[in-house]
Amino acid sequence: MARKRIKLTSKHKDPKGGLNAAGRRAAKRQGSNLKPPVSAKQAKRSPKAAGRRRSFCARMGGMKGPMKDKKGRPTRKALALKKWDCSSLA
Repeated sequence: MARKRIKLTSKHKDPKGGLNAAGRRAAKRQGSNLKPPVSAKQAKRSPKAAGRRRSFCARMGGMKGPMKDKKGRPTRKALALKKWDCSSLA
């Protein structure tokens, strides 16, 4: 079964990485169930959140692609890893 592509615009993206609340709402309207990022501080309080964070860091850290673009700015991948506190990968 093919994955459904979520259509989001720049207003749905957080400049610091990932999606903002409006982006998560838009994705939910299109059939996705996205949760906000889990920081290291939040992961310490909840084993479930810690598992989500570890899983995300492992998946995103293994993705191909540069961490900086041609102008030296961080890519969306690098911003997302930073937002999730994947410090060893970002």
